[in-house]
Amino acid sequence: MPTLNWIGKDKVINHHQEVPFRVLDHQYGYTPDGKQEAPVNSGNLIIHGDNLEALKALLPQYEAKVKCIYIDPPYNTGTEGWIYNDNVSDPKLQAWLKQVVGKEGDDLSRHDKWLCMIYPRLVLLSKLLTNDGSLWISIDDNEAHTLKLVLDELFGVSCFIADIIWRKRDGAPNDRKIGYIHEHVLVYGKTKSSSSKKTLAEEAFNLMPRTVKANAEYRVFKEPSGPDPKGAYRKIDTTANGKGGRFVDSLFYPIRNPYTDEDVFPRKGTCWRHSKEEMQKLQNDNRLYWGVDGKSKTPMRKLYVSEAKQGMTTPTIWYDLALNQHATREIEKIFGFKASFETPKPVDLLSLIVHIGSNDNDIVLDSFAGSGTTAHAVLNLNKQENNNRKYILVEMEDYAETITAERVKRVINGYADVNGTGGSFDFYELGPRLFDESGNLNEQVPVSRIREYIWYSETRSAFNALTEDQLGNPYFLGIKEDTGYYFYYEPQQVTTLDYDFLSTISLKAEQYVVYADNCLLSKTFLQNNNIIFKKIPRDISRL
Repeated sequence: MPTLNWIGKDKVINHHQEVPFRVLDHQYGYTPDGKQEAPVNSGNLIIHGDNLEALKALLPQYEAKVKCIYIDPPYNTGTEGWIYNDNVSDPKLQAWLKQVVGKEGDDLSRHDKWLCMIYPRLVLLSKLLTNDGSLWISIDDNEAHTLKLVLDELFGVSCFIADIIWRKRDGAPNDRKIGYIHEHVLVYGKTKSSSSKKTLAEEAFNLMPRTVKANAEYRVFKEPSGPDPKGAYRKIDTTANGKGGRFVDSLFYPIRNPYTDEDVFPRKGTCWRHSKEEMQKLQNDNRLYWGVDGKSKTPMRKLYVSEAKQGMTTPTIWYDLALNQHATREIEKIFGFKASFETPKPVDLLSLIVHIGSNDNDIVLDSFAGSGTTAHAVLNLNKQENNNRKYILVEMEDYAETITAERVKRVINGYADVNGTGGSFDFYELGPRLFDESGNLNEQVPVSRIREYIWYSETRSAFNALTEDQLGNPYFLGIKEDTGYYFYYEPQQVTTLDYDFLSTISLKAEQYVVYADNCLLSKTFLQNNNIIFKKIPRDISRL
C-alpha cells in the first residue's frame, strides 16, 4: 500500500506515547438550574485544553468506548485572523514543532507542519473508537488527499467507507474562474467485518430519515381491475441488462399478460430478474403492474410502502442540507451577535452524521469543538428521538468557556424562540501532569486519579468504584482475570511490601500485582506465592 512521507514524520509517528498524561480537573457541573460545584455525572463533558493532551487524558475511561467521532480540524488554508486560527504558523503549533520535531521544524512546509499536527491526534482518536465506531472528518482540498493517505495508513484502506461531498454554499465565489462550493467529509470505520466487505461501523449505521420526495414515489396507480387493495406502491423493473455476459438463458421465458392473454418476453438484450416460478407467484399475488390499460409489454413489480425500508441509503453527495451561511445565522440567533467563526458547520450537517453513526447511549466525541455544533446536534437528536447519546467536546482556545460551553448552555435552556432541549454537562480544564519533571508521581494529583491511571495501565479497562466488602483494604484496586491489583502508595511517606502488608490482603486470586516504594520479600517467596512487585514510580507504565 502506498504511504505518505513528509519531513518530521519520524518524529511524530510515535509521539502520542510521549505526550504527558494529565488528569482532568473538574471546574463545575451544569444543569438547566445553572452551575453547581459538584459533578453532575451525566456523561457529557466539555474540556478546555490542548486536544492532544486531552485525548490522552480520556484514555483511562474511554478507550474503545466512543461510537462516533467527528472533527473539523484546521484546513491549512493559510488564512489568518480567525478566532480559531486556521494557520499552521500559529504560535502554539510553532512551539510544539520546535520541541517535538526539533531543528527540522524550521524547514517544514505548510503541509509538513499540518501533517505533524494531525497525525498523533488521529492515533489517539483511533484508540478511543469502539470496534464498530466511525470517524468523520471535515476537510477541504488543501489537505483532503494527504489526509486520506494518512488515514489509509492508520486505519487500513479496507476501513475507508466514503468521501462525502457536502455543498457548503449556494453559488461559486466570483474571485475565481472555478469556484469551490463543496467540502469533503472523509468517513472511516475502526474494524473490518469478517463476514462482509463492509466495516463493522457501516453494518451498524442507521439509515437516513425518509424524505417527502422519497415517500411521494409510493402511490396508488390506475389499473384495469381498479386500485390495488394493498395500497400505495412503487414500480420496480422486472428485467436485467443482459450485456457483458450477464444474460442468463433460464431467465428468458414468456409470461402471460392476464389482460391481453398474450405471452410477453423480456425486452431485447435483457432477461427477467426473477425465475419463472417467482414471476408466476408475483402474478398470482397481483404484484405485477401491467399499465393503466393493461397492455404493457414489460410488467413492473410492485413494492408496497409497507415493505419499504424505514430509512434511506446515504448518498455520497449531500447537496440539500443547510449551508455555512445558515450556520452563521444560527450562531447569531443563539448569541445575539455575530461570533468570530467564518465557516461554522450547520447543525443539520452534524445531526445527520450523528444520526447515521450513533444510537441511544452511544458516546459522540469532537476534539476540535469550535462553537459546539456537535453537542448542539446531539442534544437536538436526543430530544427528537427520546435518546440519551453522550457528547465529549474538546476545545483548546480560550473561548471554550465563553462560546463553546455557553452555546451548549443556551441550547439546553432555550434561546430566542427555540425551546430548550434539557440536559447537563461537566466542564473540565486540563489538570497537572501525573509525573513531574523528575519522573516521580506528582503529589498535586489526587490519589484517586492516580489509582484510575494504574488500573487502566494494567488492565486497559476503566476503573470502577469498589464494593463495600472490597473497601476493607484502601490500597486494593480490583480483580481482573484472576489477578488482584494493589497500589500501596502514600504521597508523604515510603511504603514497603512486607509480611505486614500481605496480612491485609483477604481476597483470593490466582496472582497478585502490588505497587509499593520498596519490597522486603525475597524473589523466591514472591514467585512461590504468585506475587509481582512493581516499584513506584519506576515500574508504572507511561502511556
